[in-house]
Amino acid sequence: MNENQFDRLNTLVTDRELKKIGQKILQEERLTPDEGILLFEKGSLSWLGAMANFVRERKHGNKTYFNRNFHIEPTNICVFSCKFCSYSKLYAHKEEGWELSIEQMLDIVRKYDGQQVTEVHIVGGVHPKLTITFFADLLKAIKAHRPDLHIKGFTPVELDYMFRKAKVSVEEGMKFLHESGLDSLPGGGAEIFSPEIREQICSDKVDGEGWLKIHKVAHQLGMHSNATMLYGHIEKYRHRIDHMDKLRGLQDETGGFNTFIPLKFRNKDNEMSYLDESSIVEDMKMYAVARLYMDNFQHLKAYWPMLGRNNAQLSLSFGVNDIDGTIDDSTKIYSMAGSEEQNPSMSTAQLVQLIQQVKRQPVERDTLYKEIKDYSLQNVE
Repeated sequence: MNENQFDRLNTLVTDRELKKIGQKILQEERLTPDEGILLFEKGSLSWLGAMANFVRERKHGNKTYFNRNFHIEPTNICVFSCKFCSYSKLYAHKEEGWELSIEQMLDIVRKYDGQQVTEVHIVGGVHPKLTITFFADLLKAIKAHRPDLHIKGFTPVELDYMFRKAKVSVEEGMKFLHESGLDSLPGGGAEIFSPEIREQICSDKVDGEGWLKIHKVAHQLGMHSNATMLYGHIEKYRHRIDHMDKLRGLQDETGGFNTFIPLKFRNKDNEMSYLDESSIVEDMKMYAVARLYMDNFQHLKAYWPMLGRNNAQLSLSFGVNDIDGTIDDSTKIYSMAGSEEQNPSMSTAQLVQLIQQVKRQPVERDTLYKEIKDYSLQNVE
């Protein structure tokens, strides 16, 4: 969409406040929190999608990124009891969960020897007996076996517990893990920063301020990270905007976030199963508003195993320019919660086809969004 088409679209909006927001988007002016809430409350899906797609194409054209990655989940045994979680097992019921040794996790890494994967993503439950030293040894072992593999690992929920148990500061703990081989942080554990919501859904783990501090320290060490938000449960639109505003503020300060990933609440087998899940309309609205509000985030990612392949394709018209990676079928966090993909694995060829089917340009990237291969110019290997 060019600026003339944008102007014509904006003339179809009768609400004066939305029209004003449209002009700010065109002129690349920052939206206020009140304007962000207004987008949720008054913006039609078609208008929001068109606005978000305009911004997406202004930033990236038709480029749609993915990477070749795999997951390691060291354990699903956890000291915390988040009400939305379908994945973890409390330590008192540890026989129902799993706990991998360093050698078992190295075996997972070895499965990808000779393959063109660029990233291993390590997240799991918070096991009371797995220490910061254990994970540092894991990082060193992976780097010794495959130095080129980017290690993205551990949410602030895991890190906060590790640091407190080891009686080290955030700064000391992050420096130790970074020097042991940790390259970047995933975005998990953010949920909703608002204390009033967090108290109801995950009161016993690190709070929003703690989550932000750990990412800030990582950025100060030269590491990059991702950011997420869990939406579609008991939060209101104002809580979503407040969450995004805090992320936007830290990004202004450090510039260390790679991408923002809205995560849809799934209601299977957890303490919040009584809640309905958000509709696909609400999902696409979430992506669109995120693209419009998070102006200093270069990338917006839809996690395809959570949304499903068709909805992930749809999201590419609502501001999304990244659909994550090839993953593999070992990731259980969303499949256990009732995600669309119960065996979340796609080959590179399948991901490329998924993107090309909706007339977008597939580009393989590394974790930090360095372009590796443009598949609109080359054949899939």
